[in-house]
Amino acid sequence: MKRRLFQIGTLVVSNSYIGAVFYNTIYQGPFKGICVPVMNCYGCPLATVSCPIGTLQHFAIIKALPFMLIGFFGIIGLVVGRMTCGWLCPFGLFQEMLYKIKTKKFFPRKVWSYSKYVVLVGLTLLVAYWVGEPWFCKLCPVGTLEAGIPFVLWNPTGDIFTEGGSIVSRVGALFYAKLFILFGLIAAATFVQQPFCRYACPMGAIWSLFNRVSLFKLKVRSSVCAFFDDCHRGCPVDINVHHNPNDGDCIRCLECTKWTCKTVKFKPAWSEEKAPPEHEHEHSDLERIVKEMIEKERQSRNHKN
Repeated sequence: MKRRLFQIGTLVVSNSYIGAVFYNTIYQGPFKGICVPVMNCYGCPLATVSCPIGTLQHFAIIKALPFMLIGFFGIIGLVVGRMTCGWLCPFGLFQEMLYKIKTKKFFPRKVWSYSKYVVLVGLTLLVAYWVGEPWFCKLCPVGTLEAGIPFVLWNPTGDIFTEGGSIVSRVGALFYAKLFILFGLIAAATFVQQPFCRYACPMGAIWSLFNRVSLFKLKVRSSVCAFFDDCHRGCPVDINVHHNPNDGDCIRCLECTKWTCKTVKFKPAWSEEKAPPEHEHEHSDLERIVKEMIEKERQSRNHKN
């Protein structure tokens, strides 16, 4: 519940400009120069802050290094890794809610998660650099949900909005392509856990680079747990935390720290939790028993086959 409140709070604080409703204006004040560490569309009528990916594309277009943005990524990433994805991102919450719909579930191979780096380097950086247009922002499903659809439904008047004709009159193939991507993603999210976060989010791709080097990390206290393969079913991004606790796909939601086994902790990288000497023999015996149980189960299955 606490994590949900943080995600909802981020959504509300980042999109709290009520002047859009009452005065047909969009916020252009000083806070619009501040980035939040999650995907939040700059173009949302209610937006009071900026999206770091939109800012990154802007600098790629003008062919300049975003020193402050790099520092922004570095400070947050080096401290908590990808934790902002799990605790602050409203679009991540949206996908988690969609996954609760009862459908047949699919678990794609890990290799597909590398596609988000292609989106980051290719569509977000190189395409923007070469053609001078923020094509990721143009197609971004977060932008479509937070800005594209609201603007078309709102269809505001006023010079700032109607200089090139009304919003509705400018709806064309690009808008329908954006809708196709968004609704395709919504459908996918009912079958696969957080598909955008794992396979297409450039923000997640950046934060994932810090998971193994951040100051705070997930630590597993027992080697016995590595023999079980069902734990990932309780993970929002389908990771077996006991096998790879600081995987790049891990959003640091900390749900695994609440499991009954209590073997996963989120602690500083320099802290080491070792079993006391008097328990080492017990851990060794338990590990041996678990191995024997698994071997017997395999032999039983082979015999049946």
